[in-house]
Amino acid sequence: MLPIPAEELNGSGTLGPYWTFYRAVVAEQLNRWLPGRPSTILDLSGGRGRWSGHAAKAGHKVIEVVDFRRALESQQQLRDADRVRQVRADDLGFLPDGSVDAVVAEERALSIELMAESAMEDVVRVLRPGGRALVCVDSLVLGMAILAEQNYWAHLRQTGEVMLVPWPDGSITRCFSSGQLRELLTGAGLEVEWIRPRTVLSPSTVDHVLATDTRALAWLVRTELDAHPDDDDTVGIHLVASAFKK
Repeated sequence: MLPIPAEELNGSGTLGPYWTFYRAVVAEQLNRWLPGRPSTILDLSGGRGRWSGHAAKAGHKVIEVVDFRRALESQQQLRDADRVRQVRADDLGFLPDGSVDAVVAEERALSIELMAESAMEDVVRVLRPGGRALVCVDSLVLGMAILAEQNYWAHLRQTGEVMLVPWPDGSITRCFSSGQLRELLTGAGLEVEWIRPRTVLSPSTVDHVLATDTRALAWLVRTELDAHPDDDDTVGIHLVASAFKK
């Protein structure tokens, strides 16, 4: 378990150094994962503009699905609007079959979308053969930490089934083990390349290293991406997976 409050665990709290590190890890992982040639990327990360803009800077054309509440926010964050097309939609019905090269679902998008199976089936439909998906979800570690913090001890033993966890703000998150995430992806028709914790370095470790030397951020990011094991869901608040369509 992580000894920090639930409002910090979802990235909205005040652990500044850790979330700076976390976003740097996501950015570098996305750099390594994105196609090497200009491609069409579908961004399902919630319409905040950060990762669609990142992909656009790498030379890709991006379709970013946003909702009405976040449309203005994402417009303000875009850095390359010529390469990013924003679409306000509740599903992917506006896209034809096999129309995108890759799908990015960051910002816990499939944990917030409780009907993740249906969402993944739609992702597979719009992917071209050989297309890839990068998915980030909340882990069981996170779910159990939140439940423990709220004294829902009886629920901690129910880890073999779908875990729906109430946040203190009243929202619900769906938490996954690595096995459940693999089943979600393969059940939709994808081949899993890897599943791993997004980060294994603790906030206290990151804070200590950066307090000692602010130039150590790049070293911390390389250490994180090169060192942590695949399929280990015993650490880390989020799991990230890469999969492709045959």
